Amino acid sequence: MNSWLAPVYGLLFLALWRMAYEAANAGTSRPLIQASPRQENYQPEAQTPIQKEWAEKATKRYAETQEKKWQRWNEAMFERSS
Repeated sequence: MNSWLAPVYGLLFLALWRMAYEAANAGTSRPLIQASPRQENYQPEAQTPIQKEWAEKATKRYAETQEKKWQRWNEAMFERSS
């Protein structure tokens, strides 16, 4: 039974064997993407007092805007029709 398909059968067997091995060991592998040393020691830049004030003001206004948006959405979605 020496045919020209013998090498194809061999490659197919090896591919299936490798897939079974990878599936069995899927939980034990390390993550594919790791943080670089720069990202691990990241420290934000020092902010000036005016920048801190602006950031707090922007955060507060954003939260207020989102609250208004959701309030309008709730009124529109759950408004009782007469």
